[in-house]
Amino acid sequence: MRGIRALAATPTVAAIAVVMTAGCAQTALSTNAKNANTPRPVPYAVVGELPETLAADGTTIVVGDPAAATTVRLYEDPRCPYVDEFASGAPVLRSMTLRREARTEYTFASFRDDRVGGDGSNKAVNALRAALEAGLFTEYHAVLLENMAKSERAGGYTNNSLLALADQVPGLRSEAFDSAVATMKYSGFVVASEKAYEAAGGDDPRGPGTPTVVINGTQITGARYGWLFEERSFGRLLRSARG
Repeated sequence: MRGIRALAATPTVAAIAVVMTAGCAQTALSTNAKNANTPRPVPYAVVGELPETLAADGTTIVVGDPAAATTVRLYEDPRCPYVDEFASGAPVLRSMTLRREARTEYTFASFRDDRVGGDGSNKAVNALRAALEAGLFTEYHAVLLENMAKSERAGGYTNNSLLALADQVPGLRSEAFDSAVATMKYSGFVVASEKAYEAAGGDDPRGPGTPTVVINGTQITGARYGWLFEERSFGRLLRSARG
């Protein structure tokens, strides 16, 4: 079972915009030549081998090799339909994470509850934190995304629906997990995560919107934002960031 530990915040690297607009052919070639004889790290065989950690800020969930060259920060609300659409491009990110080429940093918002009613976002974020404690965050997160639309048609996530979805992740259901879901054990994490999301909005106190994707320190906006919703285009963004 994967454990959970604190992880220091990761410094950002060169902006993806520079890679796309300025070009780095000479730099890339010299870097490749320099590291030509460096052995590639052994990929993770399955999702269950991926490290899952809670960063030192107490709100960021980090998945993947801490030494990966590409950092993808995602801001998500578990009830946002656009997050559901973004999931269509997720396989390429998962593949890069398994190859130790990228790691993902998640910050979860819960503002949709105030916009559409209910408390499903709060409950889902709490359950995701409980899954992290069990070492099964990545698997459970994937299940929630796959069932988001169905859940919304039923009025949003509930304790019962979150526990039922947890049945799809072998080893997740336990007395500790079930109790954490039923009692909102991680309500403090939910509130702190929403505040971290709002702070990321800069001059907009409502937050940057979801999904927001930041690759190696640069937020993807404008025309390239649409690339996030198609696997091949999203892959181009990720590969450009890698250089």
